[in-house]
Amino acid sequence: MSSLQFKDKWVLITGASAGLGKELAIQLARDYHANLILIARREGKLSELQSFLISQYDIHVKYLVADLSVQEDLEKVYQFSISNNVYGMILNAGVTYFGEDCQLEFAQAKKIIETNINSVVYLTQKFVQYFETKKQEGALMLVSSMAAMFPAPYQSIYSGTKSFLFSYGHALSHELKNKQFSISIFAPGGMQTEMTEGDSFGGLQKWLMPVNQAAKDALAGFAKRKYTILPGWQNRIGAKFMRLLPLKFLGNQMEKVYKKSLDNSK
Repeated sequence: MSSLQFKDKWVLITGASAGLGKELAIQLARDYHANLILIARREGKLSELQSFLISQYDIHVKYLVADLSVQEDLEKVYQFSISNNVYGMILNAGVTYFGEDCQLEFAQAKKIIETNINSVVYLTQKFVQYFETKKQEGALMLVSSMAAMFPAPYQSIYSGTKSFLFSYGHALSHELKNKQFSISIFAPGGMQTEMTEGDSFGGLQKWLMPVNQAAKDALAGFAKRKYTILPGWQNRIGAKFMRLLPLKFLGNQMEKVYKKSLDNSK
């Protein structure tokens, strides 16, 4: 299967107003000259990013304000994307929670599941059906996490949702009949983003990867249609090493590191 060619093609990015999504948009515009469909909840941030990208990189940029935990908004995102002949889809939007799971209100837990899982499943199914029917070239990238592969205490629900995406995306990729369409899974470790700026993440800053490097590796792997994309040589080596260790042992070590960071933030 040939590599993806993003130049002058439309690429969808959810969660595009900040963090990894924003950096992916900038690099797709700057390095790949892609046209962009940006999705997020904050219109001010989207409008600002749209103006910047158009002025700096001479590309086409459209945006849609949407809450991916709302079913009607998901349908709007899908229809808006296919009406613009979307070529690549990056389902990046996600919500985290760092703390004791038993202190998480169920309404908040439900919101995390709706955003991290329900929205991704809905959009993935719709886009896969579209490309299977049309037999067009394209690709989908689901943003999972290294927390999908190893226990992440105090991020239990986030880890669980990302584990679902990791398994779901990989399994679904083997069902595809359109040989011009592919699914990649991006599984970064922690990154320096708006999501990890809070006090509770203070003790983890030294472990966080610069978001620009993570985005660069993500797009390089996506363009090559890689099955699994792990950014950074340290993460790739670490993942191989950790697979040799018992999960319970890894969970115990992660619990100590995360608990210390939480305690220091109080």
